[in-house]
Formats: sequence, C-alpha cells, structure tokens
Amino acid sequence: MQAAKVVVAGVIGLAGAIALTRPSPADEFTCQGVLTAIAVDNLRVPDGATCNLNGTRVEGNITVEAGAVLVAREVQVDGNIQAENAAQVSIIGRSRVGGNIQIKQSGGTTVLNSRINGNLQFEENTQALSSEGNYIGGNLQAFKNSGGLRVFTNRIGGNLQCKDNRPAPTGNGNVVRGTKDDQCARF
Repeated sequence: MQAAKVVVAGVIGLAGAIALTRPSPADEFTCQGVLTAIAVDNLRVPDGATCNLNGTRVEGNITVEAGAVLVAREVQVDGNIQAENAAQVSIIGRSRVGGNIQIKQSGGTTVLNSRINGNLQFEENTQALSSEGNYIGGNLQAFKNSGGLRVFTNRIGGNLQCKDNRPAPTGNGNVVRGTKDDQCARF
C-alpha cells in the first residue's frame, strides 16, 4: 500500500512538472524608440510611434500600425513584416526577413540591400516606394500604388509583377527567375 502511494505521488508530481514546462505563447514587444542588438519574440510598432531597430533579432513577426514609422537596419526577422496605414517603413543595411514583407495603404517605403525569403508586396501605397539591391526568394508584387516605385538590381526567385501603379514604376538590372509582367515587363 505504501508503494502504491509513492507511485501515485510520483505520477502526480511528474504531471505537475510537465504542466509547468509548457511553452507560453510568443510575447509581443511594443517598440517606441530605439532597440539595439537584442532578441524579442513578436514586435509591434503602435499607432503614431517611431521604432528604430539596429541589429535587432525578431523571432516572430513585426506589425507596423497606422501612422507609425519603422526603420530597421541590419535586423533579422524570422517571420513577416506587415504594415497597414503606416507612415513610413525602411528595411535597410543587409537585413534578413524569413517570411514576407507586406506594405499596404501606407506612406513611403524603402527596402534596400536586404534578403527576403518570401514575397515583397506593395499595395495601394500613396508615397514613394523603392526596392533596390535585394534578394527576394518569392515574388515582388506592386499593385495600385500612387507615389512612384523604383525597382533596381534585385534578384527575384519568383515573378516581378506590377499593375495599375500611377505613375508607372521605373527600374532596370533586375534578375528574375520567373516572369516580368505588365508595367515591370522591361525591367
């Protein structure tokens, strides 16, 4: 009988230990100011804030909210960067993004000398956009932008697709594994 109590207590203790070691959901870090070479899970730039990342590692996603500014230099993002109604987004200086960069209905955006394993998407933005000197594993897509778009010297593993942008994009020197379509057909 005494041995049975010890076994039951051991099983209950083991179950409690397992419950305590379950991974918690990814924490979200709110950025307002400057972050240097630290690691965070997910990162959010809240409405109207400015976030400067210098050598930061984001093990999840970055979300840039309305009116916010993100300047990311030499960052590593394991997931995606998503901005909707943001004031400005700059991804520069040999930054690396494991997923996609999606910029929608935002202001000016620069993606320069960086590596994106997924897609780079610009949609319905109102200020100047630029993609120069990047490696893009998926597609570069630009649709219905109205502030101008520069597409120069990118290496694109998928397609280069540009449609309904006013003014028409400018570009040259892109190496595209897939097709070059519509407004970007000659780039």
